[in-house]
Amino acid sequence: MNDSKDNTSGLSRRDFLQGSSVAAAATALGAPAIPGLAAQPAGNGNAPPAMGPGPVKITLNVNGVKMSPKNGVEPRVTLLDALRNYLDVTGCKRVCDRGTCGACTVLLDGKPVYSCSMLALEAQGKPIRTAESLVQGEKLDAVPAAFARFDAQQCGFCTPGFVVAMKAVFEQNPKATPAEVEKGLAGNICRCGTYEQMRDAIYALCNQRRS
Repeated sequence: MNDSKDNTSGLSRRDFLQGSSVAAAATALGAPAIPGLAAQPAGNGNAPPAMGPGPVKITLNVNGVKMSPKNGVEPRVTLLDALRNYLDVTGCKRVCDRGTCGACTVLLDGKPVYSCSMLALEAQGKPIRTAESLVQGEKLDAVPAAFARFDAQQCGFCTPGFVVAMKAVFEQNPKATPAEVEKGLAGNICRCGTYEQMRDAIYALCNQRRS
């Protein structure tokens, strides 16, 4: 490899690569950029402060209640872990923990999301609704009530994610067809295989008779 210096700049290829690496590391860690190695950020310099690695204070709006973990959470903590382990909101379940099964589904600003796949910090300032929001006292929302009526669950681990995702479909389109509801549940998996009972519940919620 030719490591000779450029006759015009006096900067060798190795010097350039080493300098670029230092600048990139400094930027990633929030350190000031080294003059002459990287462009300075535009704006007024009021960038948000770096957080971590220790716990930071956060406030989450969960089911209409503002909640703050007593000792804060580390920035790496997912929304799922913050809800279950720090706030004792356990409706959302940990199953695959990699955003493929839907058991941890919650509504974030009205949209279904996998809570295992986003940071708690990212959810600040947005309303979060979990399966607990579908129960008012002893009265069940129509979606979980249909699940109970048609026995659309076995082990129950996937059920909170299904009812939350299904609730999102009906909130976005109260006249959704069974096919549209099933499409909205494409990100949820039931390992017990109770899909036929779920279909019975879906048809009932759509006010249709299953053939």
